[in-house]
Amino acid sequence: MITLRDLSLRRGSRLLFTAANAAVHPGQKVGLVGANGSGKSSLFALLLGELHADTGDVELPRSWVIAHVAQESPALEQPAIDFVLEGDAEVARLERELAAAEAAQDGVRLGHLHDEYASRDGYRARPRAATILHGLGFGSAEQAQPVRTFSGGWRARLNLARALMCPSDLLLLDEPTNHLDLDAVIWLENWLRRYPGTLLLISHDRDFLDNVTGVIAHLEQQRLTLYSGNYAQFERQRAERLAQQAQLAVRQQREVARIHAFVERFRAKATKARQAQSRLKALARMELITAAEADAETRFAFAPPERTPRPLLTLDGASAGYGTTPVLGGIGLALEPGTRLGLLGRNGAGKSTLMKLLGGVLAPQSGERREAQYLEVGYFAQHQLEALRADETALHHLQRQAPREREQPLRDFLGRFGFRGDDALRQVGTFSGGERTRLALALLVHRRPNLLLLDEPTNHLDLVMRDALVDALQEYAGGLVVVSHDRYLLRATCDAFLLVADGRVTPFDGDLDDYRAWLGQDGSETDAGATAPVPAEIGTPLPDTATRKQQKRLAAEERNALAEKRRPLQRQLRKLEQELERLQAELDTLNRQLGDETLYTPERKAELTAALQRRGQLQTELAYAEKGWLEVGEELEGIA
Repeated sequence: MITLRDLSLRRGSRLLFTAANAAVHPGQKVGLVGANGSGKSSLFALLLGELHADTGDVELPRSWVIAHVAQESPALEQPAIDFVLEGDAEVARLERELAAAEAAQDGVRLGHLHDEYASRDGYRARPRAATILHGLGFGSAEQAQPVRTFSGGWRARLNLARALMCPSDLLLLDEPTNHLDLDAVIWLENWLRRYPGTLLLISHDRDFLDNVTGVIAHLEQQRLTLYSGNYAQFERQRAERLAQQAQLAVRQQREVARIHAFVERFRAKATKARQAQSRLKALARMELITAAEADAETRFAFAPPERTPRPLLTLDGASAGYGTTPVLGGIGLALEPGTRLGLLGRNGAGKSTLMKLLGGVLAPQSGERREAQYLEVGYFAQHQLEALRADETALHHLQRQAPREREQPLRDFLGRFGFRGDDALRQVGTFSGGERTRLALALLVHRRPNLLLLDEPTNHLDLVMRDALVDALQEYAGGLVVVSHDRYLLRATCDAFLLVADGRVTPFDGDLDDYRAWLGQDGSETDAGATAPVPAEIGTPLPDTATRKQQKRLAAEERNALAEKRRPLQRQLRKLEQELERLQAELDTLNRQLGDETLYTPERKAELTAALQRRGQLQTELAYAEKGWLEVGEELEGIA
């Protein structure tokens, strides 16, 4: 059990929290929430022994193995899957010792090591690492690539995979969804629900917290409060507590006023003086109830666009890709003012490619992209954050964008995005990820776009800012296309979804629960209409000649065609699964034999040599079978 007793922590002169008391029981899954800077990450550092409390104690079992996600990953030549495998430190150690014992031809030592390796499930470690990587969006080929070849976001995924690989008692995850897309977030949710250890999770994703946690620990105004239930239940309980606290504070203030009035009235009277003094002493002993204070409200709004032409943007039979390689083709899409579209699809399917095509970053390889006169695109993506100048302040960025506006209105505008007072004069190089995201959003909002393209706009934003963004988007008068792993934002702001899969963009006639089911079916088919024919323009009705009956027939024909493609692959996958089971069973039997110490006597040397050779053959065959199984599975997933 994790126990916090009267815990207080300062960073410099700033008090993060004080008198924190809490108990977390083994197997509990706890969401740690609070505003940015409230001390959540510092509490993790305390548990890891990287910081020491100013007062109080932190207790947790010494035998516990703690896993957490490293902040940095070096540019290694090591293959990604080997990097992740090292997350299981004991299996990695045994593999090194096995290699050394084989080189030394130490048969007795090999026998003991094989027995320990099998007991730690070492022979299943590589398939386990491959499964984790696959769930986080790495294909079979990418798993063999050197770590150095991946970008910062993908290295963050590797660090997460390495932490999940560790057979831990306590798992600490700090914003694990920041660099994930929606399908990886859903996979991670399922993995964490099955995780048998204790989980402490920092997240600003409501749905993720709701689906994973059963306890919420809230840091607010230097206090830590535990609430039973998921995030939605926490919000209800906290609202009730704040309301009760407000009522108690008002009632107490009335009592304080009544006592003061009594004292003032009777202080000078001899018969009442003793009573007046007694009341003053009671007042001094009274523990005052502070008025309830909720999180500081952050609100901003998109000013109405100067013009809203119809349609804003049209794609007619457009294809997009890189160089001569197409990623998406046959796109028919008309965006109008008031359009609210969310893009769904697996990692690598082409969602960001479509956003770049819409934003004019990519020119169509074929077909047409037609802009309306006076189109003003507001495009938010990772490259906007990278384009911010580290040596300039937030105010300088906005002044360069709006050189004719006076300073005070610009500072007032930045204040609505959390850059109040001197924060507007800090250099961007000192900003956190959340502050950079807020500044990029502020610059985008100030331009008054009539078409918004948002590619993962909530990364690093806390719940207060996410709520402000949702409120602003709900009132926005222009067209909106959004890619996000934040399901709350998608539900609150999108009226329809498009599915990007198999090189196509099609209407998805369902909600996010239907999409989750579609992912669970490996994209084979869905009642949500993911395989429906593509209209010439999304959002416009099909021509009168295309009747409902024809639509159903076309959809059925397409499902049958896909089923024909999948059937031989499914048979091949079953055969590979049977082969994996056979090889693993033989390897387990052989490992038990190698654990027999009598096998290492001189008279059984030939038998030992044969067993070791066969073990090497089995491991090789098993590796090839696993590789084939992953490749076939990936090919099946690619058939939408």
